[in-house]
Amino acid sequence: MNDKIHKGDRIAKVIARAGLCSRRDAERWIEAGRVSVNGKAISSPALNVEPSDRIIVDGKPVSKEGSEPRLFRYHKPVGLVTTHKDDRGRQTVFESLPDGLPRLISVGRLDLNSEGLLLLTNDGELSRHLEMPATGWARRYRVRAYGHMEQARLDTLKKGITIDGVKYNAINATIDSVQGSNTWMTVSLSEGKNREIRKVMEHLGLQVNRLIRLSYGPFQLGHLADGMVEEIPTKALREQIPAFFKKK
Repeated sequence: MNDKIHKGDRIAKVIARAGLCSRRDAERWIEAGRVSVNGKAISSPALNVEPSDRIIVDGKPVSKEGSEPRLFRYHKPVGLVTTHKDDRGRQTVFESLPDGLPRLISVGRLDLNSEGLLLLTNDGELSRHLEMPATGWARRYRVRAYGHMEQARLDTLKKGITIDGVKYNAINATIDSVQGSNTWMTVSLSEGKNREIRKVMEHLGLQVNRLIRLSYGPFQLGHLADGMVEEIPTKALREQIPAFFKKK
C-alpha cells in the first residue's frame, strides 16, 4: 500500500483520506481542538503536514497506510439518522451496519424519515468528490405526498425556485399516479440541499409522507433489500469516476 500522506498535504485532507470523516468535518474537529501534530494541539486547518509527522485525532494516531477507496450501496431504512453519534440517542446508520465492514462515512445524507440508497465509503476525499455539484450527478427519488398537484405547476420547478431566501436549482418532478389523497411522483435533482424535496413540496402545498432515494448518479438502489449493504466492484467504481482516480 502507498503512503497516504503526500509531501505538503493539508492536515484536513490527510484526515479525510484516512476515512475518519469528510474534509469539512476534519476542519471542524481541528478547530474544536481534537487534533494534534507531533504532540502539539492545533486549532487551524491551515497546516501542511509531512509523511514523517505524527497525527493524533481524539487520542488515536491517524494511519499513514493507504487503502484502496471503496464504495458501498446501502438501503437505509426509515428511523435511522445518518451520523456516527446522535446527541438525542437515536439509532444511527453506522450502528446498524453489519459487522466486518471498514470504518465508513456517508456520501451526503438521508434524513430520519427518508429511505433508500445511501452511498458509504472508507475515503473522505471520495465522499467529498461525489457530493460536489460539479459532478453533475442526478439524485432520483420516488416521492409520495399528501395533496393534489397539477403537472404544469411541478414543471415550473425546472427553472429553480427560491424559498425563504434559499435558492434551489432545477428540479424535475413528474406525477406517476394519484391514490386517494396522495400523489406519487418521481423527482430528480442534482444538488440536494438539506431536506430540499420536503421543503419545496411543502411550499407548493404538498406534505411529503414517504421519500425513497432510487439512485445517486450511476449507482442504483435496484433490488437491494432494506438494511442491506453491497460493495460496488472496484472496476465499476473506477469506470464511473475516472477523474477522481487520476488525482490519487
